[in-house]
Amino acid sequence: MPDSYIERILKARVYDVAVESPLEVAPRLSERLGNAVWLKREDLQQVFSFKLRGAYNKIVHLSPAARARGVIAASAGNHAQGVALAAQRLGIPAVIVMPKTTPEIKVESVRRMGAEIELAGSAYDDAWQHTLQLVEQRGLTLIPPYDDPDVIAGQGTVGMEIVRQLHGIDAIFVPVGGGGLIAGVAAYVKYLYPEVRIIGVEPEDAPTLHAALAADERVVLEQVGIFADGVAVRQIGEEPFRIARQRVDEVVLVSTDEICAAIKDIFDETRSIAEPAGALAVAGLKQYVEREGARGQRLVAINSGANMNFDRLRHVAERAELGERREALFAVTIPERPGSFRRFCDAIGLRMITEFNYRLDDPERAHIFVGIKTSGAGDERDQLLAKLRSHDYPVLDLSDNEMAKLHLRHMVGGHARRVEHERVVRFEFPERPGALLRFLNHLGQRWNISLFHYRNHGAAYGRVLVGIQVPPGDADDFRAFLDGLGYAWADETANPAYALFLG
Repeated sequence: MPDSYIERILKARVYDVAVESPLEVAPRLSERLGNAVWLKREDLQQVFSFKLRGAYNKIVHLSPAARARGVIAASAGNHAQGVALAAQRLGIPAVIVMPKTTPEIKVESVRRMGAEIELAGSAYDDAWQHTLQLVEQRGLTLIPPYDDPDVIAGQGTVGMEIVRQLHGIDAIFVPVGGGGLIAGVAAYVKYLYPEVRIIGVEPEDAPTLHAALAADERVVLEQVGIFADGVAVRQIGEEPFRIARQRVDEVVLVSTDEICAAIKDIFDETRSIAEPAGALAVAGLKQYVEREGARGQRLVAINSGANMNFDRLRHVAERAELGERREALFAVTIPERPGSFRRFCDAIGLRMITEFNYRLDDPERAHIFVGIKTSGAGDERDQLLAKLRSHDYPVLDLSDNEMAKLHLRHMVGGHARRVEHERVVRFEFPERPGALLRFLNHLGQRWNISLFHYRNHGAAYGRVLVGIQVPPGDADDFRAFLDGLGYAWADETANPAYALFLG
């Protein structure tokens, strides 16, 4: 029974390596959501994740004979670091099997702790099967990542700390992969405070516990997404599921965009960068508040880890505003004639343009891919759509179109065979609200724009690539026009990349 875990959790040997992580109030989130929100900062552990608690508690309880054989673990990264650190502290040889998709930052961290590393497969379950083979071949002692009472008890100390640090909690939001953390937290918290809601949070593309609870039995998912690699598990653990079905109130599923928005929320609060799995609880908390219309509650989200690969930040930054509904993506059709861009920007008003992509194709119409900054208010996107349509612009909302967000925004353009006398110029202008509209006003209406690419990257200067049809007889006037604009510019017409992909 889950209640039998109380003594295990109270006696767990975690503080040889772990610290009691702080429970910090999140003032910005609290104000925005109308609830008191706290973050449990497990990202501040020395391996930047809660996983060392369960790993150490398991290894420290091994018999001398089991220790002597050496230990082995399968992990997408965070459990690996916990096992490697525990083995290093206790002088035990360790082998870690990791999926080939594991972020390099986690692989390097494990390697620095002296563990032997083997990479196998593309997901956790592939690594797990390879681990079982090595256990049989080499006689190593297996340290499970979640499906083990000692591991669950170690993770349960997170819940023990939370209820000691804060009273009157309404709900605790817990990220779920294999289920060790939520099982430990739920077992402890529900025993003492059955009224506290324990809410699991999973990615939409890895709903292991959600699917199991719906089926009332463990299920094996055909595949799982790997964006939140720390929870990319195809089946919930047997022991965690036994506890969860009795002690977990519900599981909410969140999208990649919502996870990215939560990473940004945590950064805004703490100036730290959570990994995708580490931000799950905040994403679920926000969704829950919106769904329930919750107000005045005391809510805790467990920030479970911060092992983020630096190159992933590009994707996170790209999607965070969409996840927060602070950017709308539209496909808009405008007449193909000089001045159309400027009139379209006039219709939008002084809103921040985040993206503006166009390539001449049809002599009568222009199709524009445009991103527009919004405040995040629920109906603002609909109001903007209505305003554009009132100006007789055909508009397609692409804000929730996965293909458009992942691929199309980077592919608008290409060769334009019917374009004559095209000059391609790269501009820079000071980036501030309304800057793009001012730039278009300065660009004037004498020549036809045949290509336009702009993306706001948060830099001090906006960068625009513009194709303009300039007859040969206008060359001198065009050069004088460029010099008189007051913007830094460079002629890219002779650039070989333009000839290959755009000209």
